[in-house]
Amino acid sequence: MTERWGAPVAAGGGRLHRLDDLPGFAAFSADGTVAGVVTYLIEGDVCELVSIDAVVQGMGVGTALLEAACDAAAAAGCRCVRLITTNDNVDALRFYHRRGFALTELRPDAVDESRRMKPQIPLVGAYGIPIRDELVLVRELP
Repeated sequence: MTERWGAPVAAGGGRLHRLDDLPGFAAFSADGTVAGVVTYLIEGDVCELVSIDAVVQGMGVGTALLEAACDAAAAAGCRCVRLITTNDNVDALRFYHRRGFALTELRPDAVDESRRMKPQIPLVGAYGIPIRDELVLVRELP
């Protein structure tokens, strides 16, 4: 995570999470290299997807990791899985919407607080979009 995200932590929703302290799943390629990782945190009946990273996109790794986390949440009695992403992450929005998540909240300028906790968050993200806002998405579980 440090190599790909700049630090072994994720910031969002006014919280800082140390990724290697969280439960999660890893996917491996045939040669044993890491193909992806997902981490999550269960609090009460809500599972927060804290991080997901598929090293190679378009191969189903992200979907498999996401479903593994949702299955773990359902097995723990959670009613939903929620996550936070940023306004620049349009590829992630497409990914999550196609997998049953719905946008439930916009937090304008919330990334300023996250950046105070994790200074490695860049000012500009994907497609040259300034990173300012947090977006909350939720998927209800059966």
